[in-house]
Amino acid sequence: MQHVLHILVHSFEHAFFDALKLLPFLFLTYLLMEMMEHTAGDKATKIISRSGKVGPLFGGFLGAVPQCGFSASGAGLYSGRVITLGTLFAIFLSTSDEMIPVMISNGVGASTLLKILGTKVLLGIAVGFVVDLLIKRKDNVKIGDICETEGCHCEDGIFRSAIRHTIGVFIFILAVGFLLEAVMGFVGEDVLSRIMSDTPFLSNVVAATVGLIPNCAASVVVTELYIGGVISAGAMLSGTLTGAGVGLLVLFRTNKSLKENLLITLSLWVLGIALGIVLDLVGFGGLL
Repeated sequence: MQHVLHILVHSFEHAFFDALKLLPFLFLTYLLMEMMEHTAGDKATKIISRSGKVGPLFGGFLGAVPQCGFSASGAGLYSGRVITLGTLFAIFLSTSDEMIPVMISNGVGASTLLKILGTKVLLGIAVGFVVDLLIKRKDNVKIGDICETEGCHCEDGIFRSAIRHTIGVFIFILAVGFLLEAVMGFVGEDVLSRIMSDTPFLSNVVAATVGLIPNCAASVVVTELYIGGVISAGAMLSGTLTGAGVGLLVLFRTNKSLKENLLITLSLWVLGIALGIVLDLVGFGGLL
């Protein structure tokens, strides 16, 4: 009983501080969206949508910043149709979560780290532009729809409305994060390691699936297995390409189309597997 209580307390602490780090990003994202809705409305959205042609380029580089705050912001902005679907994919694919800190702490050389990070950024940008080229949004979703869907009182003012949105998403992330931390605590990271090492021919699939878990432990496990020589560089990238941090959580919380959210998640998973396998086939690991 004491062991169970220890795991639950530790899980809550970890989930709370992980969610706490996202508060500034969430608040600024919703503040921006509220300002656009209240001051310029659809006109501002149209201007940003037009500039979205180069969105994947910026999204790819922003996503590479070593934390998942931008993936959370990207999901919120996409839900309000401020950024394009391609930009969202660029952010998600290039997000590194805990990969960079883990590699640095394990003494991975700067050259190797830059090659891995650069590859994620380039793949994210390329996929983003292709997605925007193939998929043109024709719906009438507006920034204000998020306000209506979440039942807030926008008439209370920009700041209060942004705070309400932020708190709502924060609680959601905290609850799911606590659940995932508890599961990881009871199951153990060694189980994930054993699954990956026992099925090397499926390592890309397993790594990509683990990467979808919106928890920093997922990227830590995948990265450490690569550093330990258990999985290939391609499998590691499969896991980190799908590892969008809490971005997917925010997407499911703010984007009202469940079908679209599931399709985005499935596409991210398939892309992570496919790109990782291709990188293994071309000998990417030998270039590091």
